[in-house]
Amino acid sequence: MAPGLGGKQIGELDIVPTGRLFENEVMPDIPEEQYAKFRKDPRYQVEIVWRNVLIFFVLHVLAVVGAYMAVARAMGLTLLFTLVLLFWGGFGVTAGAHRLWAHRTYKARLPLRLFLTFCQTLALQNSLYEWCRDHRLHHKFSETDADPHNARRGFFFAHMGWLMCKKHPEVKEKGKVLDMKDLLEDPCVYYQRKFYIPLILLIWGVFPTAVPVYFWGEDVAVAMLFSVFFRYVFSLHCTWLVNSAAHLYGNKPFDKFINAAENVRVAYAALGEGWHNYHHVFPWDYKTSELGDYSVNLTKMFIDSMAFIGQAYDLKTVSREVILARAARTGDGTHPSANDGNASGASDGDAKAMHPRQRLVVS
Repeated sequence: MAPGLGGKQIGELDIVPTGRLFENEVMPDIPEEQYAKFRKDPRYQVEIVWRNVLIFFVLHVLAVVGAYMAVARAMGLTLLFTLVLLFWGGFGVTAGAHRLWAHRTYKARLPLRLFLTFCQTLALQNSLYEWCRDHRLHHKFSETDADPHNARRGFFFAHMGWLMCKKHPEVKEKGKVLDMKDLLEDPCVYYQRKFYIPLILLIWGVFPTAVPVYFWGEDVAVAMLFSVFFRYVFSLHCTWLVNSAAHLYGNKPFDKFINAAENVRVAYAALGEGWHNYHHVFPWDYKTSELGDYSVNLTKMFIDSMAFIGQAYDLKTVSREVILARAARTGDGTHPSANDGNASGASDGDAKAMHPRQRLVVS
């Protein structure tokens, strides 16, 4: 049986795993005829949730007003404070929800976990538990009907449309059987989930509004519309670009058979999360990229800084030899090693002949 799939025999699955979450995970051996079923169910009809559509419309209107307020009336300290909040919320998602909790790419001591929990709550992208559950589903069943933001349904669906319609039944089914015990064993995740509503009201709404008003006399409307609503919508789109643009546009130096691509613009917008082809091939690497240049991976800089002061430890990486071998075997030829003769592994012809299941089993 495939681990974490609810005890079903492989032959009974309608949708099969298309990716891994952790470095020691073994992909199941699935017959080719079964693998061919997983992509998309043509019978499924999207059911729009109009309440969510209205909420997003109102949020974007408030964000536009907030942007105007920033230009016309906001104090300089409010602009600086909001920028800090943007980075805090971003790191809460990238260094916290994504690299620490969803993929366990490193370990963090309690003070850092508390700070990242605060920051992820500030970002208001669902609780840590829900965020990691959806993200693990995305990796495990990437670009299938069990992927919450399946990019094969188009840019808009992958970007934000998936939040405006009811989940595909496969998303619900696979989400129920995904192993999430490790998250609930962390008190930060457990109690944030338990008290999520009051926490988001306080941290996402009251805190960003009250600080500018109380400490330097900012107008309440300016603080709320800019520091809360504009910041929120802007940060959402930065995150959503990873699900949409980084799954549709860019080169694929490590695996040309998957949707995830390397996108430098997304890397800038999402604090280093745009090196997505690498990340889907090696999801346990704390850098989520091959090189981790700070200029296009601020999250790596943050984690390295936390490691320097002893708050982050056991940072996982992938050896250069493994990276080059994978690039040679399944890459699209855009990796620098393709032209310097240093790569090893299967030829391009071998990669084309390789069944998709084979290329996922071995790094």
